[in-house]
Formats: sequence, C-alpha cells, structure tokens
Amino acid sequence: QVQLVESGGGLVQPGGSLRLSCSPSRDIAVIRGMGWYRQTPGNSREWVASVVSGGATNYADSVKGRFTIRRDNADNKMYLQMNSLKPEDTAVYYCNGNYRNRDYWGQGTQVTVSS
Repeated sequence: QVQLVESGGGLVQPGGSLRLSCSPSRDIAVIRGMGWYRQTPGNSREWVASVVSGGATNYADSVKGRFTIRRDNADNKMYLQMNSLKPEDTAVYYCNGNYRNRDYWGQGTQVTVSS
C-alpha cells in the first residue's frame, strides 16, 4: 500500500502562483507513475498532469505552459507548480500514484483562484 498526502493549496488571486506537494509513504522511486487530478462540485475528476519514474511528463491542454509537474527523489515528493492561475483552475486537487499496478489517491487539497 501507499499513502499519499497533499499540501500547498489555498486562496490565490488570478494571475498568481501556488505550489502543491505530494508526499508518498514509500520511496517515490518505486512508484511508477504519478500525477495530479482535479475535481469541481458536480463534475468528474479531471486529469491535469503526470510524470513517470524516468521523468517524462504530460499535461492537459488547459494547463500546458502554466503548470509544471516534477518528482524529486531527494525530497521524496512530487510537486505541481501552478503559475498564471485562472478562476477556472479552482478545484480540489488530488495526487495519484500507481504502485504495483494499483492506483492510490490522496485526500485532496483545495485550490481557489479568486479576487
């Protein structure tokens, strides 16, 4: 099993930045694929970005060029740097990790973009 704990959410004005962190309970090197998803009330969870153990990344078109995902083996964390935030980025953000062919989720962290 793997526990994932997110942190770093909060309230930010449009155009601002936030950095989310995800801390796994195991060595991040053994977690093959990791990613961030987000969800707003009444909607299904939406994929935002992903990074594999080798470092290759992918992004949803809606965040490409504004968000950066990375995993840091030294810190044993995964990060999502979010810049140029827009009100439509408001959501609960979830960390996801795939370990031994099973998906694990964090509890979520709220990001609110509002003036």
